[in-house]
Amino acid sequence: MDRDLSRLLEEWPYEPGRINVRLIRGDGGDPLVQVRLDLGILQMSVDGRPEGPRGPDAPSVLEIHEGRADELSMVEDDEDGPTTPPVPDPEGLGLTPEECRALREEAMQYAHRYVALLVLEDFEGVVRDTTRNLRVVELLSEHAKSDGDKNSLEPQRAYLLMMRARARASLAMKDGEPRAALLAIDEGLDELRACFEGQGQGEAFEASKEASVLRGMREALVPKLPVSQRAELRTRLDEALASENYELAAILRDELRMLPE
Repeated sequence: MDRDLSRLLEEWPYEPGRINVRLIRGDGGDPLVQVRLDLGILQMSVDGRPEGPRGPDAPSVLEIHEGRADELSMVEDDEDGPTTPPVPDPEGLGLTPEECRALREEAMQYAHRYVALLVLEDFEGVVRDTTRNLRVVELLSEHAKSDGDKNSLEPQRAYLLMMRARARASLAMKDGEPRAALLAIDEGLDELRACFEGQGQGEAFEASKEASVLRGMREALVPKLPVSQRAELRTRLDEALASENYELAAILRDELRMLPE
C-alpha cells in the first residue's frame, strides 16, 4: 500500500508566518479540522476529544480525575439518614507526576484545537476548549502532589482568560450584539486583573499583552455601539464617579468620546 504523503502535502503547501487551517469532512461524515505544519498536517476532531479514536463520548484524562475529585468530596449517603453535605478532601487527589504530565499533554491537544477554531471563527468551540483547559489549571493547582506540577500551567491562565474573552466578544459581534461584546471584554479584563493579583503580580496587569489585546478589541468596538447607548454610558459614568471608581470612570469617558454624535 502506498502511504507516501507527498502528494497530499503538495496539494496544500505550507505558508510560513500564518496559521494554515481548514475544515474537512471525514470518511464517516464528521467534521475534522486540519492544521498545515512545516513537516506535515495535524488533524483533529472538532467535537469531543481532539485525537478522536476513542470517540467523542469517551472520558478525557481531565474528566476521569474530575470524577475522582467529585467522589472524594462527597460522603456516602446514609440509606436511612439525611443527605450528608460535601466534605472537602484534606489531602486532595495527590496527582502523581505521571498523571500531571498526562493532563498537560492532553491540554496541549486542546490548545492546538482552540487556536485552529479561532481562525475558523468557531468561537463557541474556542470558549468550550479554553474553559476546559482552565479547569486543568485549577485541577493541577488544587490536587498535584508537587509544587512544580501545581504551578506548571499557571503561566497559561492569563492567556486562556484572554482567549476566552476574545472568543465571547467575537461571538457576540457575530450575532450583531456589540454591547454584549463590550461587556464580555470588560468581564475578561476583570478576570485578568484578578488572575494577576492572585499570582501576586497585580502591577503587571496594566502592561500585560493579554490586557492590551482586550483593550484593543474594546477600542475597535466602541464606535460600533448604537447612539442610544450614550445615555446608558452616561448613567454608568455617574455611578462610577459616585462610588469613586475612577478607573472605570476614565474608561467610560473614553467610550463616550468614541461614540458618534
